[in-house]
Amino acid sequence: MAKARVALGQFRSIADKEANLRRMLALHADAAAAGADLVVFPEVAMFTDETMTTDLAPVAEPLDGPFVTRLREAAARAGVGIVTGMYEPAPEPAKPYNIAVAIGTDGELLGAYRKIHMFDAFGFKESDHNRPGDGELLLFTIGGVRFGVTICYDLRFPELFRELAERGADVILLPTAWVGGHLKELQLSTLGRARAIENTVYFAAADQTGAGMAGSSELFDPMGVTVASIGESEGLAMGTVDTERVAEVRRKVPSLQHVRHDIYGTWRRVPEPV
Repeated sequence: MAKARVALGQFRSIADKEANLRRMLALHADAAAAGADLVVFPEVAMFTDETMTTDLAPVAEPLDGPFVTRLREAAARAGVGIVTGMYEPAPEPAKPYNIAVAIGTDGELLGAYRKIHMFDAFGFKESDHNRPGDGELLLFTIGGVRFGVTICYDLRFPELFRELAERGADVILLPTAWVGGHLKELQLSTLGRARAIENTVYFAAADQTGAGMAGSSELFDPMGVTVASIGESEGLAMGTVDTERVAEVRRKVPSLQHVRHDIYGTWRRVPEPV
């Protein structure tokens, strides 16, 4: 069995990549000093335009660009991994990918997940600015703990979380820029706890805060118990994830063994509702 210390780096990114990177490096150093094995930063931590009008193509960087390179250097120096949101160039240049990149404790690039569900809701139209990913998943291991990665609006689609759990995730991470507002903080917490319970995994959301964002980054265990949380302030929430706890809960509630793919598949052809 294995354990890992996970830190959620909650802050508000702005339309200044260098300023955002400095804030991330400072939080990463604080997490390293506190004994973290992995720091999770919010969705689009690289760059956020509050007006949603900036041309994102010039902002986007490849995975070997300066933004990821400097984070890799920091991870290698401290021996602490990183997951963070950023923009990556896509085949349609005007619409980059919204991605989460994972960096190991040795500074090696572990992979990237390109967000598949565009936030075309609550008056926003993310698909006007970003291209959805093709469904390639990201799972990686740190300290013997298996992590899966999702992004923000993905939280409303339990199919993705079930797939990651069935592929061996002990913890599912959600870098997010969850828009605040009436009932939105409640929905973030409720859906995150539900994803943990229904898949018997840990769930960790690292959110942006301030200026219209929900904040409220949280880590739940496989029974939905809060392990770590932070309110609206910038800073770190830290907690330990333990594969023995995952195994214990799955012995009590073996729901993943009871999944009926043989039946669910037959439902895909039902007629559209009238």
